Amino acid sequence: MRVITLTTDFGTADGYVGVMKGVMLSIAPEARLVDLSHEIPPQDVRRAAFVLYTAVPFFPPDTVHLAVVDPGVGTDRRAIAVRTPQGFFVGPDNGLFTYVLAEVGEWRAVELRVSAYRLPQVSGTFHGRDIFAPAAAYLARGVPLDRLGPPVTDPVLLPVPRLEVGEGRLEGEVLHIDHFGNVVTSVGRLRWEGDGLALDAAFRRAAPPLRFAAADAVVEVGGEAIQGVRRTYGEVAVGERLALVGSTGFLEIAVRQGSAARALGVRPGDPITVRLR
Repeated sequence: MRVITLTTDFGTADGYVGVMKGVMLSIAPEARLVDLSHEIPPQDVRRAAFVLYTAVPFFPPDTVHLAVVDPGVGTDRRAIAVRTPQGFFVGPDNGLFTYVLAEVGEWRAVELRVSAYRLPQVSGTFHGRDIFAPAAAYLARGVPLDRLGPPVTDPVLLPVPRLEVGEGRLEGEVLHIDHFGNVVTSVGRLRWEGDGLALDAAFRRAAPPLRFAAADAVVEVGGEAIQGVRRTYGEVAVGERLALVGSTGFLEIAVRQGSAARALGVRPGDPITVRLR
C-alpha cells in the first residue's frame, strides 16, 4: 500500500484534516498517511507549491501527494490528478503542482470527474473530503489514473520564480519564508565545489554554467548588502545576518537565532541581487 502525503492550509484546530484521513482510511485502510504541512497560510498556493517541490524527492516514487490549498473551491476550477516519475499528485487545478511539473518534464493528468471515485454527496465547500481524499485513496489502492476521468493537457501553471544571470550578477526574488523567518530565494540550486559555488538552475531553466567564489559574493536584499555566502549558521555571531545555501540548495538569508524576514522587512516576490566578482 502506498504512502499518501497531505499538504493543506487547514491548520489543526478544526477537524478538517482528520476527516480527510478518515475518508482515505475507509477506502484504503492500509495506506500510510504522512503530514507534510497543515500550516500553509490560507489560500497561499505558491507557498504550498514550494513545500511540495522541496519534499517530493525524499519520498518513494509511487507516493500519492494530496494537496488542498483551494481558494477556488466550489467554482468551475478543475479537480485533477497527475502522474509523474516522482509520484501521483491530487488537488485543485490552480498551480499547486507547477514547480514539480517544471522539474520532472514528463507527466500525465486527468480531471477527477468519475463519480465512482468520489463520495456520493459532494459539498460546495469541502472538496478535500469529497473529491480529493477519495481519489488519493483509490490511487493508493492501485486504481489506474485513467479511470478517474478524462485527460488534462493544460493544467494551470504559476509563473516560474525569477532568476536572471547577467554580467557579474544574479537577479532573483524572495521565494519563500519558513517558520524560522529564513528568507529562501529563487537563486538556486547551488552546490559547493571547494570554496566556490556552482549554479544548477532549478525548474529546468536555461542558464549558462556559472561558478563563483562564495566569499566574494555580495547579496543585496531588503536594502542591505551581506558579504559572502556561508555554509552554516554558526559562522556568524548570534543576531548577525548571513547568506547561506539552505538544505534545498537555494540561497537563503538568515539571522542566527533570529528572523531575517522580520529584520529585513521582506516578503515573497521582493527582489534579490547577488553581485559576483
